[in-house]
Amino acid sequence: MADDKVRDEAMQIIGMFQILPRLVVFDLDYTLWPFYCECRSKREMPSLYPQAKGILSGLKEKGIQMAIASRSPTSDIANTFIDKLNIKSLFVAKEIFSSWTHKTEHFQKIHTRTGVPFTDMLFFDDEDRNIKSVSKMGVTSILVGDGVTLGALRQGLTEFSQNHNTIEKNKKVWRNKYSGKAASSETDKD
Repeated sequence: MADDKVRDEAMQIIGMFQILPRLVVFDLDYTLWPFYCECRSKREMPSLYPQAKGILSGLKEKGIQMAIASRSPTSDIANTFIDKLNIKSLFVAKEIFSSWTHKTEHFQKIHTRTGVPFTDMLFFDDEDRNIKSVSKMGVTSILVGDGVTLGALRQGLTEFSQNHNTIEKNKKVWRNKYSGKAASSETDKD
């Protein structure tokens, strides 16, 4: 019942925004679930943060694609937990591997697999170094403290919308600047 309530609230939050990401990417450890999977056994039954399942369901119902980017050295345990939690089908891409790249390699692979531009992605992670490096790629990135929450979702969608508006304004300025020069040079020839 709690998951349904969170899903409904997530859908309400999502509905407040006209501009939405095409892809929302989640870290696993301390973002979707409250532990490092390398410190756990495949035999255990994992749990998500309290609002995570409802948020995932809300995004799915609104037609927003989701992916995973995790630097876990134990992808086998992570994948087992994803299966046990019945959330595997929610993700169009799962990049779970150990890396020193602060997830930039994960995002390159997600982009290649999905075709979604970095500027159309929203990312949630609990590590500031990942947020900083992925942000430089053009991905709107949100640092979470105690896992993904409705508040983090609202913050992420707000920042995504602001970033998208800034990009569009910059494109318009660029188009006007350069199309204006081209048009004025054409009139100079007459």
